[in-house]
Amino acid sequence: MSWYPEDDPRNKPYAMDWNFTPEGRKLGLERYYLAPEKIELLEGGLFGFAEARLVMLGLLIENVGVDAVVRLGDPAVWKAAVANL
Repeated sequence: MSWYPEDDPRNKPYAMDWNFTPEGRKLGLERYYLAPEKIELLEGGLFGFAEARLVMLGLLIENVGVDAVVRLGDPAVWKAAVANL
């Protein structure tokens, strides 16, 4: 089950055309319309579905930039995640 209609590209957030930059960027309306309609907490998960969470995460990373993202948390955790790719 997904948050989006079956043929919506947001059902495959890992395959979306993300534009991550070190410093982040302003987002336009085309990106705004990718976001879930409202923030919900359902059974401990924001937005209810993993696909919606990943889309929102991708939008936030595009907006704030990867330099800000990797400063959150323990650098060793980020390094281990990259090593697991």
